[in-house]
Amino acid sequence: MSARVCVGAIAGAFGVRGEVRLKSFCADPEAIADYGPLATEDGARSFDITLDRPVKNGFAARLSGVTSKDAAEALKGTRLYVPRDRLPAPEDDEYYHADLINLDVVDTGGTPIGRVKSVLNHGAADLLEIALKGRSDTVLLPFTQAAVPTVDLGAGRIVADPPDGLLPDD
Repeated sequence: MSARVCVGAIAGAFGVRGEVRLKSFCADPEAIADYGPLATEDGARSFDITLDRPVKNGFAARLSGVTSKDAAEALKGTRLYVPRDRLPAPEDDEYYHADLINLDVVDTGGTPIGRVKSVLNHGAADLLEIALKGRSDTVLLPFTQAAVPTVDLGAGRIVADPPDGLLPDD
């Protein structure tokens, strides 16, 4: 099975006829309906999606096989995935978060820093959560050109120039 990317999540039931409130994680939120059936994280279920209308924080949507409010509510919190190869290629210097997870991170001198654990965004900009090499803690590295001058997906690594004071002293 190819790598999968989370493109959305079900936020709960919407109405009484089986619609769900669907939150899209796509750059173009409506594109979530274009990627074919969306599958649950474990792959046990898949759904064809029909977007009915925009609602606060997402869309009112219909999922194939979901016909009641109870069935829709039971899916609350379910994350929806598509195979990576169904998504369009990112523009130059753009990356899917899923492509960055688990990349090794080295400093500009080649010294290992750690590995990307997750990519976070709390509204202002993306942050790379780096699990530090040989330690149990993590640091948050701004995902900017200044702090991350090189992303080499082919080599499986990121070259970082962290701001002074970000990394703990060894």
